[in-house]
Amino acid sequence: MTDAIPERVLAIGDTPDFKWYIVHVLSGFENRVLKTLKERIVNHSMTEYFAEIMVPEEQVVANVNGKKRTMKKKFFPGYVLIKMIMNDKTWHLVKDTDKITGFIGGTKDKPMPITDEEATAMTASMAEGFKRSRSVANFSEGDSVKVIEGPFTSFVGTVETISEKGKVKVQVLIFGRPTPVELEFSQVEKV
Repeated sequence: MTDAIPERVLAIGDTPDFKWYIVHVLSGFENRVLKTLKERIVNHSMTEYFAEIMVPEEQVVANVNGKKRTMKKKFFPGYVLIKMIMNDKTWHLVKDTDKITGFIGGTKDKPMPITDEEATAMTASMAEGFKRSRSVANFSEGDSVKVIEGPFTSFVGTVETISEKGKVKVQVLIFGRPTPVELEFSQVEKV
C-alpha cells in the first residue's frame, strides 16, 4: 500500500476547471444581470461552480454642465465576464437568467471559454483604468466648443481632431488669427 498524497486545498477559482466565459446581455442591464445572476447562484446552491462575475468598467472624468464629474464607464457595454465551471446545470442557470442573450464564442450549445491570457489582459486593463482616470469626449470633429479651463478660458473654437489620449485640437482665434490649441477633454465643453 502506497502513501496517498493529500490533495492540496485550493481557493475557489484556482482549479483548472474554472474558465472565463463572456455572456452577452441587453445593453444597459449589465449591473442588474450581475446582481440577478449572483442571487440565482445562491438560490440554486451552486456557489462552488462560480468564482467571479464582473462587469468590466473604468473610471472617466466627464464634463457635465460645466462641472467635472468622475463616473464609471463600461469597457464592453453589453457584456459580462464569468469565471465558472461549465456543465449542463451551470450553463442552463446562466443562459436562463433574465436579460442574458447568450454566451460569446463556441457553438450555441457548447460555449467556448476565453484564454487565460485574454482574461488577464481584460482584468489588468480594468485595474489600470481605475488607477488613472481618463476624460471622455462628448463632442466630435467640427463641433463648436468653448474653453472652460486654462489660459484660453472663454475662447470659442472648432474641434479639428480628437485623440484617444484624452486630448483635443481646437482651432481658436487668437489676435484675429486661427490658431490650433491642444487641450484636455475636460478643458472644453460643447456650445
